[in-house]
Amino acid sequence: MTLWRLHVDVADQPGRLGALAAVIGGCGANIVSLHVVGEPAQDGAVTDELLVRVPPQLAVSALVEAVEAAGFWVTVVVQTDAQALADPVSTALALAHCVAVDPGSAARAVAALLRAELAGDGAPPAAHHAEVGAGATRVQLRRGWPFTATEISQAAALLELAGVSDGRRLAPPRASVQLTDGAEVVLRAATAADAPLVAALHARCSPHTRALRSLSTRPVLAAAVLQQLIGADGSTSVLAVTPDGGAAVGLANLVCTGEGTAEVALLVEDVWQGRGVGTALARNLVELARIDQLTELTAVSQVGNSALTRVLRRAGLRPRGRLDGGVLRVRATLHEKPSSGAPTEVSLV
Repeated sequence: MTLWRLHVDVADQPGRLGALAAVIGGCGANIVSLHVVGEPAQDGAVTDELLVRVPPQLAVSALVEAVEAAGFWVTVVVQTDAQALADPVSTALALAHCVAVDPGSAARAVAALLRAELAGDGAPPAAHHAEVGAGATRVQLRRGWPFTATEISQAAALLELAGVSDGRRLAPPRASVQLTDGAEVVLRAATAADAPLVAALHARCSPHTRALRSLSTRPVLAAAVLQQLIGADGSTSVLAVTPDGGAAVGLANLVCTGEGTAEVALLVEDVWQGRGVGTALARNLVELARIDQLTELTAVSQVGNSALTRVLRRAGLRPRGRLDGGVLRVRATLHEKPSSGAPTEVSLV
């Protein structure tokens, strides 16, 4: 299945939206998201943005032809990816937090908010351009479908937030890590403002991945559990986020369980697993544990979770596991810090 973004003009008449859904469903495609873009026309007609999953055997041109044959006008047809399904409110809140603590990230945040690219000298041509901001603070954007007045207003508000920042607030300490496939993530300490990012990360993970982390398999986290995951109880919480700060792809927690001991827990989004995110997070927790002068780390997971012990070994530990009542309990002694020839990890404290 491929994901396509369609803009369809829908008349303000009873049953028209239902008719549109029936046509798309009749072609074998599935509407996974729908919202109104722009302002209603004088006759009440609106433009609906639909994210549609299209099966391989159905050409998108045939889908558009069927929709227009039913009396609708399709103005935009752009292929997209799963990132388009991210909750827009959570994304906007996370980006606003990034801009508040790091005003220099405003241009990248605006581009992420509008799912666009920054346009500049030498940028390849795109169907639609927009310029946001005033005075010296201006951002040029480009993408394959039109910008609406509402989106431009949202972008302007984000830039205004950057403008009123006094510049004295600093972003949490961070370290850029290159993964095994060449992609990059940023490791940083989690804060209370990261609750939307962590909630979205949990929702995107599969039930199997949530269960391995001993979390609820349901996509919505309980408020108390969410607060624990972001370290609101005083525990250590480290996030792996995309370079633009718009999404968290991994989470590591270090919770003290006794004198000199702490429990480690890792959560990595399914599509980011096997690329080094878990190893980077585990190495960072080991460094923090040494700073706190801990002597032993423990972890609890389901039987058969070989990834847990593998990641801990890659972090320089020698984990020992045992079965206890149907769960896997892992312990690892913290030895002296690796020799100077080993890679040095950056601490996030």
